[in-house]
Amino acid sequence: MRTKRIPILLGAAAALLVPWMVVLGLTLPANTEVRHWSLAWIGLDVFMATGCAATALLGLRGDSRARLTASATATVAVLDAWFDITTAPSGAALLQAVACAVAEAALAAACVLLALRDRRPSRSPASPEGH
Repeated sequence: MRTKRIPILLGAAAALLVPWMVVLGLTLPANTEVRHWSLAWIGLDVFMATGCAATALLGLRGDSRARLTASATATVAVLDAWFDITTAPSGAALLQAVACAVAEAALAAACVLLALRDRRPSRSPASPEGH
C-alpha cells in the first residue's frame, strides 16, 4: 500500500501545478532584469558536464546507476535547450540557440537510450539474490 502513496502525491502535484501555471501566465512580467545571469547559464552547463562525466564513469564500470545519471543529464540538456531558445533574442542569437539545442537534444536522446538500454533491476550486495 505504501508504494502507491508517492505516485498519488505526484499526481496531485501535477494537478495543483495546472492552476499555478495559469496564475504565472497571467501575472509574470514579459521582461525582467536578472542578477547572476552568467552564473545561471554556467551552472546549467556545469550540471550537464557533471552528469556526462558521472554517466561515463558509471557506464564504463558497468554500474546500473548510470541509468539514473543518464536520466538526470537528459533532463538538464532539455532544460538548457529550452532556456537557450526561449531567452534568445531574434536573429543570429536565436539561430545559435537553435543550433545548440540540436546538439543538446542529441545528448538528451543518447542519455535516454542509455537509461532505457538495460532495464533489468540491479541487485544490491545485501539482497538475498545477490548472494
